[in-house]
Amino acid sequence: MPSEFSGKHVTVAGLGVSGVPAAKVLHGLGAHVTVVNDGADERARTQAAELEALGVTVRLGDGAASDSGSAAGLPEGTELIVTAPGWKPTKPLFTAAEQAGVPVWGDVELAWRLRGHGGRKAAPWLAVTGTNGKTTTVQMLASILAAAGLRTAAVGNIGVSLLDAVTGDTEYDVLAVELSSYQLHWAPSLRAHSAVVLNLAADHLDWHGSMEAYAADKGRVYEGNQVACVYNVADRATEDLVRAADVEEGCRAVGFTLGTPGPSQLGVVEGLLVDRAFVEDRHKSAQELAEVSDVNPPAPHNIANALAAAALARAYGVPAAAVRDGLRAFTPDAHRIAHVADVDGVAYVDDSKATNTHAAEASLAAYEPIVWIAGGLAKGATFDELVAGAAKRLRGAVLIGADRALIREALARHAPEVPVVDLDRTDTGAMPQAVREARRLAEPGDTVLLAPACASMDMFTNYNKRGDAFAEAVRELGA
Repeated sequence: MPSEFSGKHVTVAGLGVSGVPAAKVLHGLGAHVTVVNDGADERARTQAAELEALGVTVRLGDGAASDSGSAAGLPEGTELIVTAPGWKPTKPLFTAAEQAGVPVWGDVELAWRLRGHGGRKAAPWLAVTGTNGKTTTVQMLASILAAAGLRTAAVGNIGVSLLDAVTGDTEYDVLAVELSSYQLHWAPSLRAHSAVVLNLAADHLDWHGSMEAYAADKGRVYEGNQVACVYNVADRATEDLVRAADVEEGCRAVGFTLGTPGPSQLGVVEGLLVDRAFVEDRHKSAQELAEVSDVNPPAPHNIANALAAAALARAYGVPAAAVRDGLRAFTPDAHRIAHVADVDGVAYVDDSKATNTHAAEASLAAYEPIVWIAGGLAKGATFDELVAGAAKRLRGAVLIGADRALIREALARHAPEVPVVDLDRTDTGAMPQAVREARRLAEPGDTVLLAPACASMDMFTNYNKRGDAFAEAVRELGA
């Protein structure tokens, strides 16, 4: 049976983890597909060869991906563009598309529109976005849903691609979907069963252009929600996004808090995660979901992630016991407040994933006293607020990376009594030296915390490699 894409001329912007599946799916649906990609490195050439073998046209480094900025820059006959999420809205290709009246979708939009294609079950989406904590929350949510006996997967900006999830052979009951601000920008039709914005802090502003635009794209996740818009009580901006959203009649605002929950909230009472939102009488009663100790690790921001995941699961009708069982079964990914070892009474914790100040703030709030290893590429961030908030927790600091001076200056202003070791090097060998210096500063009972508050690419391929280097250096201490 012909699809709506049969014979349609579709341009896919970008190769990579989203572009290649999009091109394959569209080609399989009978579309005439042209892929354009700025880069022409070995990986791109390999992916191009794979697609060309199927009959897909691929242009590397020129054509519509060029900076021509005119409608003529569109591949001839283009009726639709499906873009990789990382392509900025200011790209000349999209200017040309707007001038020509050609719609632009992201891979998430394409996946949303293909739900139920070919008679498959159109599984509802439980969507998660926010500046930090998305991946952990989605994985917790998938674990909870699985504990309830549901066929599910963690998809989107993580794990299984959304296109594979909606077009593959597996029929899911419900999907736990991680969505970035980039993906939401290009997904105008998305209407989730329920969704959460975990938190909002300045990030990716070079892509979005302003904090207002960034927040607006995050807020798209609430549009058309059916059952629950989940927000962070401690982050008023997330509640404001709920208030601004156009949702289905009967959809509720549900908050999560690390304090005692009010009606229509989930929170913490005497070491228990409790639900006062999805109970028969939320004004007078509460449902115990799990113990704080069931959350791994039980750091404050991770408990918040667990509450957000629980809220989405409960919105879908998951029983309380499945929340507990799912949280107990959950194992966090590496480099997320991961305890590496105890050496001479000092705990060493790897939170290399804390690549911005918001994430580092949450990590620093979880321990005391701390010898802090920080630094890298600041990406335009400032550190005064972060340092001022953490100053009383700091035993010392060891600074690495290209922009360490920015953190050093903030420490001098807001924590002048804290001893600072400034390692004047940006090679990977700096990490073992940083760990040794941290050991020298630490006392029994302290935590040496790698929470860089910066990106890693000045010294390492990615934050995973940075965390691996830290863990290896710690293991050498205990050898």
